[in-house]
Amino acid sequence: MLKGKLCDNCKTRRAEVFQPHTNRMLCRECFIEDINKRVMNEIKRWNMISSDDTILMALSGGKDGYVLLDVLSRNFKSNKLVALNIIEGIHGYNKEEDAKILARTVKDMGIDVIITSAKDYTGYSVDEIVKKSIEKGTGLTPCTYCGLIRRRIMNYYAREIGANKLATAHNLDDESQTALINILKGDLASLIKQHPSAKVIDDDMLVQRIKPLRKIYEWETATYSFLKGFHIQETECPYLELVPTLRAKIRRELYRFERENPGALLKFIGLIDDIVENIRTQEKPRLGRCIKCGEPTALGRKYCKLCEMLSDIGIESPRYLNIRKRGIVV
Repeated sequence: MLKGKLCDNCKTRRAEVFQPHTNRMLCRECFIEDINKRVMNEIKRWNMISSDDTILMALSGGKDGYVLLDVLSRNFKSNKLVALNIIEGIHGYNKEEDAKILARTVKDMGIDVIITSAKDYTGYSVDEIVKKSIEKGTGLTPCTYCGLIRRRIMNYYAREIGANKLATAHNLDDESQTALINILKGDLASLIKQHPSAKVIDDDMLVQRIKPLRKIYEWETATYSFLKGFHIQETECPYLELVPTLRAKIRRELYRFERENPGALLKFIGLIDDIVENIRTQEKPRLGRCIKCGEPTALGRKYCKLCEMLSDIGIESPRYLNIRKRGIVV
């Protein structure tokens, strides 16, 4: 399809990438520039980053994280960026070599990187926690534990380094799936919280999260990483197939719909942005503090969700109760 074709943008270089939602054939340089421009437009539109911000970038070692790293490092000062890599402890998924290559890439850009793990923070790997959950018959998915632990670790390290923004590498596919899940569940609060300018909670222990890649397709982050020659972690988490979730089912249907209607996900998220922008509330709920670990929790609750969930499977004294700082800055 692209053989012998010139880039529709610059008209001079050979086209290497077909972009279905714009119906354009782009060369390597124009495609990379297009992604950078769209990410920066999203950052500027919602005022995600200002010149004096310190940003912690949560990087898994996958394609999305590398694109986040590359775009932010091209547009912001390296001394204002810090990378965080969390090793979940999932057999066949986490590879030590991938983490080392990611750390080396980040350091080559002049950016500090923190390597830590679920086990460093809680005392248990995700696999060990999932095993206990199955034995207890909680019925909770591995993603429930893993997601909660990762979010806690990200927020913890953002506070520790003095970052005022926490950047995650969620892409357009991720955001579309989450929005549809929130709609199907009738969860308006979560839908509002998903909006890029929403500040539904004002708490000095919670660092503001931003999602600069929220309008970039997953296939685009994969293509970008390939063209840039990044060594990405290609293995998918085994729990996605072992324990099919609502998200996995929705993902399959959205992929099918996008193939039949290129650009549908961009229109969907754009519509959600417009709707939520008009119904956002300025009221900011107050949070309480977990009596066990001191972290934020819903007002009126004695324990935070993480302490509660770990206690339910017999983990009464997770490591984070007794340590202040784990991980290695390399």
